[in-house]
This record gives sequence, C-alpha cells and structure tokens, in this order.
Amino acid sequence: MSLNFISPGLLTTIQDLGRHGFRKAGVSVSGAMDPFALRVANLLVGNEEGEAGIEITLKGPKIFFTERRLIAITGADLSPALNGQPVKGWRPLLVPEGSILEFGSPMSGCRAYIAVAGGFDLPSVMGSNATFLRAGIGGLNGRALQLGDSIPCRPLPAKMEAFLRSLTRAQLEQPGAQTNWSVDLSLHVAYHEPQQIRVIKGPEYQLFSEQSQQDFWGMAYQVTAQSDRMGYHLLGTRLALAAPADMVSSAVTFGTVQVPPEGSPIVLMADHQTTGGYPRFAQVVSADFPKLAQLVPRHKVLFKEVTLEEAQALYIIQEQNIEKLRGGLHFKTHI
Repeated sequence: MSLNFISPGLLTTIQDLGRHGFRKAGVSVSGAMDPFALRVANLLVGNEEGEAGIEITLKGPKIFFTERRLIAITGADLSPALNGQPVKGWRPLLVPEGSILEFGSPMSGCRAYIAVAGGFDLPSVMGSNATFLRAGIGGLNGRALQLGDSIPCRPLPAKMEAFLRSLTRAQLEQPGAQTNWSVDLSLHVAYHEPQQIRVIKGPEYQLFSEQSQQDFWGMAYQVTAQSDRMGYHLLGTRLALAAPADMVSSAVTFGTVQVPPEGSPIVLMADHQTTGGYPRFAQVVSADFPKLAQLVPRHKVLFKEVTLEEAQALYIIQEQNIEKLRGGLHFKTHI
C-alpha cells in the first residue's frame, strides 16, 4: 500500500499547506509553492484540502503503484502519462494496481501536484507534513524524494467507494479511468509570460527614489536561475534608496518583495525566512501566489499595483471559487 519511486525527478517533495504557528521561533511555514493547486487536487480525491500531496518541479518522477489508487494531478502541465498513455489533469484519475505514472516535457508552468485519496501515512513535524529542506524536517526524512523511496498510503476512504461506483465499466476497463469532467477552466491559472503579478506597496516603499518607484512598475523583471523555494531572485532595473537608511530586521512573509543593497529585488517564497533586514518594497497579493509559483527561470514578470482593499477582494473571490468547487464536487462525486 505505497507509491514506489522508480526515479525521483528534479525536485519532488511532500508538501501540505505549511507549518503554522512557529514563526515566532524562527521556523518557516514552508508548504506548497502553489497552495491553490494542492487544495484543488485534494478536493478532487475527497481529502481535506490541507492534506499532504506530492509537489513536482519541472521534471517529474516515475512512480510505481503497488495497488489501485484514486489520484488527481493539478498545477503545471508536465505531460503526465499512465502506463505510457497521456492522462489529463484537474480531474480524478483511477490508477490500477501495478501501474506506472511518469511525466514528460513541461508544457506550461513549473510545479504540479499529486493528491492521493486517503493521503500519505507519514509522521508530522510540528503539525505538518511539509518538507522544509533547509531544516531537514517534514515529508519523508526531511528531504527530497529519491530513487527507491516508498511512500506509505492510508486506505481508500469508504466515502470514495460511492464515487468509484459511479465510474462506468468502460472507464474502469481503461488503463487509467478518468472522469469526462474536470475543474472549470476559468479556475486554472494561465501560465504565460510576461506574467502580471499584483502587489501592494510595502512598508518601506517610500524610502526608495522616485525613479526606482517608476522603474518597478514600468519595467519587466526576469526570474533568474538562482531562484528556489526560498525566494525568486529577479534580474532587471536595479532599485535604489533615496537616501541611506538603517534597517531593523522585520517580519516578512510569502510574497514579500525585498531589495538588498545591490538593488535587485527578491520575492520571498514558501521556504522564506521569518524576518529580514532589507527594505520591503512591495507585497504580492495572496491570490497571485499560484501565478508566482509557476514561473520558470528566465520567465519575465511585470508588477501591477493594487490597493489593500482590492487585494482582499481578490482573496475573497479565490475562496468563493474554492467553495463553488467544493459544492460542485459534492454533486459530482457524492462526497
């Protein structure tokens, strides 16, 4: 009752919605880079939306299923195939015993997620299964998945049996049974470039020169190869303070845009530190975390200013979409 990794992919980790409540002790929240995609994947297989799933980056793993499992793949299109046959994302997929799931070339986006009905049977650390690589905690032994790893799974929840019975015999006889419906396309994140990311001004925005402020809103930045789960380093017009200023380390979070002394912005991501001493130029709105997470090195990004009220409205719309999806799935799967 496990998933066995024949190959691990480029960077494949176990992630949930993060390790909350410990930032005051300096512990990163970590968790999925694209929390929306993970939440949807879990809902599609009847899990709680915060259940741990597999986060795949660019080059996917090759996984052997020791028994029949119901899964969902969301996020980036990394060309998933089951037993050599292409399968579609953003919908439930019944994987027969003895199947092999693998991934090909990235078609769009950067990170895909696999949720398994029932979830993984792994010990939690500080209430979370999120893998925090720098601290070596969470997930499977606190590290990225490797060749030969085996992830134990919990049994298929009884509530999913009704859904499986709704699949037709023709579907069940296919190598991988998929529904003929999926998550509404309007809820998918459009992965393209240059990607427009909405931000609000940060606490130290006014410390920067007028020219730097204009440049930030008007120029495109490029994600560099130094970017990782801790932060995206951006290449573009450098930003400068209007006058030298002493900074006291202050709280930062997912999406905080910091500017170190050399002037190239850094956008903090899921594995960000808890405090920082660089000026906080801007803050990415949480509704745009999915777009941010799917950027690939060399992709270009433009920033658009919104007000705090607009950012809150975008968040509410995202949560309403999740709620609509939950209601639709209840109708479709009887869970």
